Amino acid sequence: MSVVTENRTAVLQTIIEKELKPYVRKIDTEAFYAESYLRKLGEEGFFSSENKSVTQYIVNEMELVGETAKVCMTTAFCVWCHLAALTYVRNTKNAGLKNKLLPSLEKGEILAGTGLSNPMKYYAGFEKLHLSAKPTDGGYIVSGVLPSVSNLGEDHWFGFVAGINETEQIMCIVPCNAEGLKLKERVDYLGLNGSATYACSFTDVFISNEWVVSEDAKGFIEEIRPAFLSYQIPLGLGVTQASVTSIEKVCQRQNGCNQYLTKQPEDLKEKEQLIQKKLDSIYSSDRLNWKDIAAVKLETSYLTLDAAQASMLHNGSAGYIQDSPPSRRLREAYFFANLTPTIKHLEKILNG
Repeated sequence: MSVVTENRTAVLQTIIEKELKPYVRKIDTEAFYAESYLRKLGEEGFFSSENKSVTQYIVNEMELVGETAKVCMTTAFCVWCHLAALTYVRNTKNAGLKNKLLPSLEKGEILAGTGLSNPMKYYAGFEKLHLSAKPTDGGYIVSGVLPSVSNLGEDHWFGFVAGINETEQIMCIVPCNAEGLKLKERVDYLGLNGSATYACSFTDVFISNEWVVSEDAKGFIEEIRPAFLSYQIPLGLGVTQASVTSIEKVCQRQNGCNQYLTKQPEDLKEKEQLIQKKLDSIYSSDRLNWKDIAAVKLETSYLTLDAAQASMLHNGSAGYIQDSPPSRRLREAYFFANLTPTIKHLEKILNG
């Protein structure tokens, strides 16, 4: 599936070595947000879609997520958040919004989050929509609370959906410093507390028409969800690959007794390679099928859980340390399983 040149791969690995690897433990244990890593990616052109087809830039950016996730899935999740926001702006028909934000987002000068967990669940029939919008001169007045939006900061932006009535919903993007918008940091999770996640409270926030991504939120989400979901899959594959590597490093310990465990690296590698072949098939087409991608995300979710648990068992007591890499990846795997669309959400879509 790779379309990234060797030179770009080398540049990415250099950025990972300098801007990410030294901070992984701090990200995991102290809720450190690796903002400089994200900005460096933008500065070096890793978010650029210039002179690329839609398939080319999606595949490039999936590889970016996967390489980051091998080292730190918390930060890879932040990369995914930014790419999701980029997807909204790349696909909006609001030319003014695109012209204003897209260059800065692609250069990493502005970072952004997604805010679509609640709307995705709303359209699946799982939740009520948390935000409401009232039309007013020049835009809308938005109120309500989103319990968790990630990859945020004072000068960041994020997307959201608000309901005008039962049949009309708008999708917008808003700066975190908008008047009437309050952010409260969330660092009470089992893992991924370094993802700059906040509860976002809207109190009569004015959203000008220039910030409206689409006045048909449902239709717009149907349009962008193949890319939205595609960027999630390498989160799990990166953790799987890192888990396999950790298993291979300890295979000879304690006189090789790990050979008796039922999950071996060869089994996990074989399943991961099958998923990669499915991805190659999906992205060899110009039209991305949402359900095909959803099926791969579901398969990847279960594989990631298997790989992270196998790594814990193979590493034994060394993995059962609070800030050990195997225990971090186990927490990352459980997060991935619950990232919207979650495993149960996907099971309903595909098998309900």
